[in-house]
Amino acid sequence: MINCQTLAETVQKIEPAAELQQVARICLLLSNASESVEELEDTHKLTHAWQDMSLRLQAATDQHAAMTQELEDLAQSDPDKFSQEQIWVLIRAIKVQSQILELYLGEPAPDI
Repeated sequence: MINCQTLAETVQKIEPAAELQQVARICLLLSNASESVEELEDTHKLTHAWQDMSLRLQAATDQHAAMTQELEDLAQSDPDKFSQEQIWVLIRAIKVQSQILELYLGEPAPDI
């Protein structure tokens, strides 16, 4: 049976340059993305899960970066004069944050 320490050691073997926080984050994301943590004992399944999670995390990170820039631009404007497009920026920002939260929770984010 795999435990957190064993998973972290395996992750460190695959990614020896990873810092402690990165290893912990990867372990959390992998365990949340797997139907059964025991499947991560199989190196092939672990590698496949890692690649899948890396793609999902990179996509979410890219979306977050783009959304952050849009929100910074939005923060410079007068909230009393928000256009419909600016309201949609806020709604998209909530959606992006929700997707990232889902990755870390391993389950759908609570409805607001």
